[in-house]
Amino acid sequence: MAEELPETPETAEEEPIKQRKNGLYPGVSDELAENMRTGWADTELRDLEPIPQAARTAARRAALSARFPGERLVIPAGNLKVRSNDTDYPFRASVEYAYLTGNQTEDGVLVLEPRGEGHEATVYLLPRSDRENGEFWLDGQGELWVGRRHSLTEAEKIYGIPASDVRELAGALREATGPVRVVRGHDAGVEAALTDKVTAERDEELRVFLSEMRLVKDDFEVGELQKAVDSTVRGFEDVVKVLDKAQATSERYIEGTFFLRARVEGNDVGYGTIAAAGPHACTLHWVRNDGPVRAGDLLLLDAGVETHTYYTADVTRTLPVDGRYTPIQKKIYDAVYEAQEAGIAAVRPGAKYRDFHDAAQRVLAAKLVEWGLVEGPVERVLELGLQRRWTLHGTGHMLGMDVHDCAAARTETYVDGTLEPGMVLTVEPGLYFQADDLTVPEEYRGIGVRIEDDILVTEDGNRNLSAALPRRSDEVEEWMAALKG
Repeated sequence: MAEELPETPETAEEEPIKQRKNGLYPGVSDELAENMRTGWADTELRDLEPIPQAARTAARRAALSARFPGERLVIPAGNLKVRSNDTDYPFRASVEYAYLTGNQTEDGVLVLEPRGEGHEATVYLLPRSDRENGEFWLDGQGELWVGRRHSLTEAEKIYGIPASDVRELAGALREATGPVRVVRGHDAGVEAALTDKVTAERDEELRVFLSEMRLVKDDFEVGELQKAVDSTVRGFEDVVKVLDKAQATSERYIEGTFFLRARVEGNDVGYGTIAAAGPHACTLHWVRNDGPVRAGDLLLLDAGVETHTYYTADVTRTLPVDGRYTPIQKKIYDAVYEAQEAGIAAVRPGAKYRDFHDAAQRVLAAKLVEWGLVEGPVERVLELGLQRRWTLHGTGHMLGMDVHDCAAARTETYVDGTLEPGMVLTVEPGLYFQADDLTVPEEYRGIGVRIEDDILVTEDGNRNLSAALPRRSDEVEEWMAALKG
């Protein structure tokens, strides 16, 4: 990784440019500084079209405007976060900001200024790097270091929103009058500028409303989720084809294989891939992925590709590493499959959100009673939650730009709410028998099974977006054999 150059002496006071303490160059000569200012072609992009979702982001801003008339609304993208010393984590804009603008660049801020009966939207962004003061080649975030940014004029065309220089925003916010709300937790500088103008309670109302806006997806969002799922299906196929290499290395070979598909076809993985082999499958969020992959064990792979527009899939399959389930593995797997079938069948418009969870848990509780692992009847088990020793988690969640989407929504509109067409949720029951669980027969111990699919609520029922991946145990074995063969 190349090192940054120091600031120019003649511009340091005007606009300080951070320099590396132990850089090899002590300074910049006047001649070099002048040379770097000139001789550059005009690279302004003039034939730009709006992003595909521009009309939809405009409609979302209109809905937000209608909910908070007469109030200034501030939604930041967020800033870069340091990973180590002078290297940063890859940037991902806040979901609220990306949902309302389609823009994904660091330091951006969307401001809705009250105007008449509505609002006037402005997106505040960093403009092109300054070539007069040397920022473009001397600053660590200059364009020669991290790549070209869109000009403000280009951004206006792409996102369909007037654009201004974000470096002027803090001062304007400090001088602003009237009611203001801000989405907190993304930009400390913006929050500091508004510190005496906002309240936590009012800001939380804004965050909750934006979360609830995403409960029902439009056609563009459903299409993006389907793209994410389709890429995820191909990622699972990739993994099956290299299970022999994973056995020779570790779970990280599986993680890396899926990540390649995510980066080639999408933006990233939507969350840390869970590549849990053997007893690691009993750890719900096993993301260390440093364990062995052995024939005879199960592999619980929970992974999702995130599209370039931030929509993510979330799919889980529990696969026999050597391609065939043992009798006890099949028994447990088939029980989870039966529970998932019951859960998916309960997903339909007008149903309570909790219905699919209750349906799946009832099946699993009945299996545990049937196997003699817990004393019945089933109603008693469910009332006391005794099945949770082995089922552990809820049976699903909303899905979208966050893998656990809409998390800030009110309980009455989410968990206690009613399903509507356009909602997308996961159905993911599981059974997990810990390796040290002395309450179950030894043959159960160390087996963890989860099956997860992404389900769209339709006008007349539901559609399984991830149906291209087989779920039934015999179909899984046939699918794996075909891919390996």
